[in-house]
Amino acid sequence: MDRGFLFGDGVYEVIPSYGGHFLGLEAHLDRLDRSLAAVRLSNPLSRDAWRSVLARLIGPPPEPDQAAYLQVTRGAPSERDHLCVDGIEPTVFALAKPIKPRSPEIASLGVVCITRPDIRWQRCDIKTISLLAAVMMRREAEDAGALEAIMIRDGLVTEGTASNVFVVLGDRVLTPPAGHEILPGITRALALDLARRGEIRFAEQPIPAEMLDRADEIWLSSSTRELLPVTRLDDRPVGDGRPGAVWARMDGLYQRYKAQVRDGRI
Repeated sequence: MDRGFLFGDGVYEVIPSYGGHFLGLEAHLDRLDRSLAAVRLSNPLSRDAWRSVLARLIGPPPEPDQAAYLQVTRGAPSERDHLCVDGIEPTVFALAKPIKPRSPEIASLGVVCITRPDIRWQRCDIKTISLLAAVMMRREAEDAGALEAIMIRDGLVTEGTASNVFVVLGDRVLTPPAGHEILPGITRALALDLARRGEIRFAEQPIPAEMLDRADEIWLSSSTRELLPVTRLDDRPVGDGRPGAVWARMDGLYQRYKAQVRDGRI
């Protein structure tokens, strides 16, 4: 009778760890708080309790690279009803799994994507477990021999099914602004911060779908896949069909940051 199972009534987080040290832990827990508040669900654990759960899941340094998955649902009342009575204890589910090392071919070949209409609901900023639309589009991408689907809504790029999107024109990096249309990715925010520190020009602005056709580079970002260069989109090459120089520079900044996390320096 759990409402996560019956209604998709819950939220989740995925937090990467490297060598037993979490990357962006507080930012992820902040976003969990925002998602819970948005669906009017009280956080069942204190911040210290979440840290304790995560530490037990991952183990002490220098454990292998892992991703912790956290899920909170509205619990299991005695009967199925769209309206949930007050006082039901939330369900907390957590697991850890290894992060697969990135294929060396990514840096030379990149990844393939398709575009699809964004058919999801209008509160994509909530990290809800109701992911059927994204699941359907991910299957379409797989059937097309692609890794990911980049979504378009009202003529504008929103995001991937499980990633944020960046577009490079010349030496300038663009990404759609945060709002209800996209999930504010933790890796997205880190990439923007690293770009600022690395003096790479960037802007958060609406990206018309036709801009994808003339982009010099397109990237995806996610907590477990990091920064991925898209080299083919809808059976056409992106730029010259190879991972671009701006991506390589950003990826270098990201990998150095990750190494500092693994060493416990951040």
